[in-house]
Amino acid sequence: MTIAASNPTDHSAYRYGAAALFIAAAGIVIALGFQHLAGMAPCPLCLQQRWAYYVGVPGLFAALVLLSAGQERWAAMLFLLVSLAFLANAGLGVYHAGAEWGFWPGPATCAGGQALTTTAGNLLEELQRTSVVRCDEAAGRFLGLSFPGWNVIASLLVMFLGMRAAAEAWHANRF
Repeated sequence: MTIAASNPTDHSAYRYGAAALFIAAAGIVIALGFQHLAGMAPCPLCLQQRWAYYVGVPGLFAALVLLSAGQERWAAMLFLLVSLAFLANAGLGVYHAGAEWGFWPGPATCAGGQALTTTAGNLLEELQRTSVVRCDEAAGRFLGLSFPGWNVIASLLVMFLGMRAAAEAWHANRF
């Protein structure tokens, strides 16, 4: 029996996938909320860590649609791809958090090397407007973790739930 033949929301693959989608969507909404409401500018590594969310949220939604349409194998493959993206994102988050804690140096692009004007008249004015967002300094911490640390936790949760959804969907029509 395929998932589409019954109520798809009753199937464990759908529930795991929906939980992954919820966590991924909440993660990016929280990051964007802090950026816009609290005025916290993201560093280049923070922006790179968002790529998995920008691809993963629509990917997880599409996988849930495929499950509802009875395309369990395609859904499983999409869940797997999204899970791998979030595994890589967790690795990027570990790298970023380690740079913040001083375990290793961050990339040179996070040292604040913005281009300045070449005219002397505007130099002082532009220096006052320029804000340096560094990757090796945490913008803040909550329960001891910075945003990259929380991203690692969220990414691993999405990865685990996506893998579980992939396994459940792959085996959905065997019985």
